[in-house]
Amino acid sequence: MRVIGLISGTSMDAVDVAVGDFSFDGPTVVLRPIAHAEHPFPPELREPPTSAADLCVLDTRLGQLFATAAQDHEADLVASLGQTVHHWVEGGRCLGTLQVGAPAWIAERTGLPVVADFRVRDVAAGGHGAPLASTLDALWLAGLGNAVALNIGGIANVTKVSPEGVIAYDTGPGNALMDAAMTVLSNGLRTCDVDGEFAARGRVHEELLDRLLADPYYALPPPKSTGKEHFNRAYLDRMTEGLVVQAEDFLATLTELTARTIAAECDGLVIGSGGGMRNPVLVNALKARVELRTSDELGLPGDAKEAYLTALLGFLTWHGVPANVPSATGASGPRLLGSITPGREPLRLPEPVTTAVTGLKVIGGHRART
Repeated sequence: MRVIGLISGTSMDAVDVAVGDFSFDGPTVVLRPIAHAEHPFPPELREPPTSAADLCVLDTRLGQLFATAAQDHEADLVASLGQTVHHWVEGGRCLGTLQVGAPAWIAERTGLPVVADFRVRDVAAGGHGAPLASTLDALWLAGLGNAVALNIGGIANVTKVSPEGVIAYDTGPGNALMDAAMTVLSNGLRTCDVDGEFAARGRVHEELLDRLLADPYYALPPPKSTGKEHFNRAYLDRMTEGLVVQAEDFLATLTELTARTIAAECDGLVIGSGGGMRNPVLVNALKARVELRTSDELGLPGDAKEAYLTALLGFLTWHGVPANVPSATGASGPRLLGSITPGREPLRLPEPVTTAVTGLKVIGGHRART
């Protein structure tokens, strides 16, 4: 079946859409990438909601934005991971998570059934609801022995796959702190350090870096997750109190922080994806520490990997296959994820797949942007 995957990551720079053909070949899911694209995120939707009214408006307008991203693609199913507005973690445990982007708008616009709200069932089962990238990574990298899948979005996360099993967790900030600093330094004119331009001109401020590396999050054992509830502008204000740091040095230091905290969690082959892989300063800092390749080299477009992940989650749920990796998220066991919003026609679910799914094969496809 053909599935559209939709996601708006923690960087809130764009809605990613990916279209893929999915099928089962025994215990293996076969994915043929068809197309992927980015739809710019309207600046007014980047403001965090401060009231129930704000949350209602954001939920509605994001649902409409996702619907616009999906409406021009032919498919059988839409899967939407939505936009995380709060990830509630206390004492190392995730107590709740909230994603918005009402799926009813997507179903109404496209006429297709929509699977959404994937994280909360894993959280209800004692997990972190993240990183769900571990589902795709565990299947995709199953035959590579020891490998690490790295995604650098607003938050960076890794999935470590080995013959002994799978673990996955958030390493800490990816682009989040760099983006927050750039937004402040440019008075809102720039939301990211494009091509690492500022960082490339700066030098690491050692005292600031020491303060940043002292964050207790890095010492927590997995499974663990974090978000912009922790790594945000207010966090930077606290870390820089009493310091005078030039703009270029600020960005160089934050880039070094991301590279160092990621590399500390990586051994062996590392396969990178996500927006952070577009930052040459960050990529070079990582390459100096780890063996880094891109997911594109293995046939999966790095810019669309998480959108294809979302499509995979929807495909598995539609066929009655649990889509979490308990060893990665910390859940008490495998769970079917998500809720289904009917499309124009009555729901007709296929017979559940009872064979254990153990692999993902990516084949051919255009992998073109539309």
